[in-house]
Amino acid sequence: MSTLRSTHEWQAADAAHFLHPFTDFKGLAAKGSRIITRADNIYLWDSDGHKLLDAMSGLWCVNVGYGQEALVQAAARQMRELPFYNAFFQTATPPAIELAEVLAEVAPPQFKHVFFSGSGSEGNDTVVRMARRYWDLLGQPQRQVIISRHNAYHGSTMAGASLGGMSGMHAQGGLPIPGIEHIEQPYWWEHGRTQGLTRDEFGLVAARWLEERILAIGAEKVAAFIGEPVQGAGGVIVPPATYWPEVQRICDKYGVLLVSDEVICGFGRTGRWFGCETMGTRPDLMTFAKGVTSGYVPLGGVMVGERMARVLIEQGGEFNHGYTYSGHPVACAVALANIGLIRSLGLVEHVHDEVGPYLAQQYRSLAEHPLVGDAETCGLMGALLLVKDKKSGAAFPPELEIGMVCRGHCFREGLVMRAVGERMIVAPPLVITRAQIDEMVALIRRCLDLTLADARRAGWLA
Repeated sequence: MSTLRSTHEWQAADAAHFLHPFTDFKGLAAKGSRIITRADNIYLWDSDGHKLLDAMSGLWCVNVGYGQEALVQAAARQMRELPFYNAFFQTATPPAIELAEVLAEVAPPQFKHVFFSGSGSEGNDTVVRMARRYWDLLGQPQRQVIISRHNAYHGSTMAGASLGGMSGMHAQGGLPIPGIEHIEQPYWWEHGRTQGLTRDEFGLVAARWLEERILAIGAEKVAAFIGEPVQGAGGVIVPPATYWPEVQRICDKYGVLLVSDEVICGFGRTGRWFGCETMGTRPDLMTFAKGVTSGYVPLGGVMVGERMARVLIEQGGEFNHGYTYSGHPVACAVALANIGLIRSLGLVEHVHDEVGPYLAQQYRSLAEHPLVGDAETCGLMGALLLVKDKKSGAAFPPELEIGMVCRGHCFREGLVMRAVGERMIVAPPLVITRAQIDEMVALIRRCLDLTLADARRAGWLA
């Protein structure tokens, strides 16, 4: 690969050949891509030498940070020894077996089995197939419906996008597929604050929307409920503390499988190995990806709880589902090195005891900014809601795209921070230090100030 091209040359080649995900192709071709050329620790550099603090861990995934030689060496060793073999034809490779063992060690105690995929999207496709197969084997084939939430993100395949509750995705491609239902998200600012409910009161109300939908469908037809412990791509929506325990009670009451989508929340992001442990649930299935390899190579999968695994194994019969890259030996070798690094560096404890509480403390100071209506964190995830009027909480008109205005300042000032509507979100690498959090927060405050100045000049404020 040539590294000697100019930024303009890279952008021209990109526009000529590379169709990016979730992108207005015409708009990007006119503007030109940002070309990222190298990275180290929590920092990126673009083709013009501009340094960026990566407060999004790539795409929620580079948990151990960039430049970890142990992961590079693990991939190189496995490439030389066995670069690929599949898991079909009653065959396995040592890295896949060893990774399955290690995942059973770090996962909650009900999980002893894993089904590998190449991504979180494929993992959630597997969830649909496996949940329906489970009920079929138990003689209840009518249990087909899977309930999810609006503004949830569960991937971009046909099943994953259907499970997700993103209206923009459902507007294209005839989605959702049949058998997928959605309830409202547990977003207190939007649905509870306006009703005068406390967060804890609202958590119970939001959870009971699930019970209402189960009863409307008929419990005998509902296979599972799926949710992210914290909705990531939806804007880091942190549910009230009362929400998930009540969801667990409802699933138990009606015999509905509980699926925890841990693609973002897994591997230390919330201060525990998995988000379900932070939220106090006992899921039957857990989807994972991203942090399992810290994004160094693609890998995903589903942890399968024992009550399901026993039926799938003991009832017999072929499960007609799988992927060429299920248990890819190089990906599994990198995942083993990655989990080993998370353990040796004590990153889960680092998030729980040190940087997670410190990020929460710093976000409380950002909550005082004139543009910020609400600030919340969970482990190393944080969100700031930008509002037009701090006292009333009145929102900016969507067409002003205030989040994108702020995001533009972030990139110019050397910060990767994501905009989801009016919510500005971060999920930095777990290796981040207190000093680097200070650096990140100072950049965020600078960008909020610049956005506020823009809004005042434009007459957008109340």
